[in-house]
Amino acid sequence: MAVRVYKPTSPARRFMSVLTFAEVTKKTPEKSLLEYKQKNAGRNKQGKITVRHQGGGNKVKYRVIDFKRDKIGIPAKVVGIEYDPNRTSFIALLAYADGEKRYILAPEGLKAGDTVLSAETADIKPGNTLPIANIPLGTLIHNIEVKPGRGGQMVRSAGMSAQLMAKEGSFAQVRLPSGEVRRVPMIAKATIGTVGNSDHENVRLGKAGRVRHMGVRPTVRGVVMNPNDHPHGGGEGKSPVGLPAPVTPWGKPALGLKTRKHKKYSNRMIVKRAGQK
Repeated sequence: MAVRVYKPTSPARRFMSVLTFAEVTKKTPEKSLLEYKQKNAGRNKQGKITVRHQGGGNKVKYRVIDFKRDKIGIPAKVVGIEYDPNRTSFIALLAYADGEKRYILAPEGLKAGDTVLSAETADIKPGNTLPIANIPLGTLIHNIEVKPGRGGQMVRSAGMSAQLMAKEGSFAQVRLPSGEVRRVPMIAKATIGTVGNSDHENVRLGKAGRVRHMGVRPTVRGVVMNPNDHPHGGGEGKSPVGLPAPVTPWGKPALGLKTRKHKKYSNRMIVKRAGQK
């Protein structure tokens, strides 16, 4: 996948780049795997804004992705690679031998016409899903289950992969893209390979309009507001925050505050935290 850069014919074009979508082979989605996607613009059921800076955006439909890969032992042929507006990675449409069709995350190297399989004895090649107990050490994996049977929840973004580091007893150690090393049950499933569309991080949007198309509304800095609107507001000219630490509009610490719960269930699964030497 390559990135195309525009000539600076206007201020917006000067820094804009887009994907070439060379990997995408199928232009229209599978209708049987589409669902209506409700927009709430960051509002709760009372209609009050609980998440700021959301709203608008292009109208999209949700593609139902098979994160569980629970069709065991049935080979599937890749019909095509598609763009998904709901995620950074591309998706692959599979046609199983029994006639059913499903979407999966498209790993790097997967092409139309390839065959993938979810089974304990599947080959170690991109797109195949196996229990972690059957995957060799050092293998790059994605779409990893946190709890067996729940479906893949970790490592699903474009260009991401985790590495299987060790196996001990009923747990394996996996190094995540953040650098965190985490214990995962051996019977949990994972998919071989790296998630595709690795050039996603190299795309420069170039103009505010492309951000608005994604449903993101403008964000105003607190220091340019009035004191009655934000704790950072007020002062003559360009003023510093003037507080012991940056805070939210409601006075809570905004940067550096640890929000993870001390008694969180998954704390015991973390072997080494991200950034820890």
